[in-house]
Amino acid sequence: MNPSTSSIPDADATGLLLFAHGARDPQWARPFEAVASHCAAARGAQKVALAFLEFMAPDLVAAGNALVAAGCTAVDVVPLFLGAGGHVRKDIPVLMARLTAEHPTVRFTLRPAIGEAEGVIAAMAAVALSPGRAEVALR
Repeated sequence: MNPSTSSIPDADATGLLLFAHGARDPQWARPFEAVASHCAAARGAQKVALAFLEFMAPDLVAAGNALVAAGCTAVDVVPLFLGAGGHVRKDIPVLMARLTAEHPTVRFTLRPAIGEAEGVIAAMAAVALSPGRAEVALR
C-alpha cells in the first residue's frame, strides 16, 4: 500500500487527549495539569489536550474538537482514572461516539484507564511503601 494512501495516521498527526473527572476545587486539577505539561513537552503543546467530565472545562468534546482543529487526524483518549468504573465504561463511550459523529474522518481511540497500567500500579505502591513521607495538612 502506498504510504500516502494508508489509513494509518502519521504519528505526528496523532493527538493525545487526557481525560479526568473534574472537581469544583481548582487545586484538584494540579496533578493532571502536570501530567499534561509533561506530555506536551514531549509531543508538542498542539498535540495534547486535558479535558474533564464535569465541573471543569474543557469537556471531552471541546478538547477533541481543538485537537482536530490543530490538525490531528487521530486522537488517543487516555482516561486519567484509577479504574474502569461507570464513567469509563458508560460515559466516555457516549462522548467518544459524539466525537466520531462530528469528525468521521478522524480516528478516536479509547485507551485503558491509566490506573490499570502496570507502571502506574508499581509507582503508587512505591510511594505508599516509601518511608518518611511528610504528612499532608488537611484544611
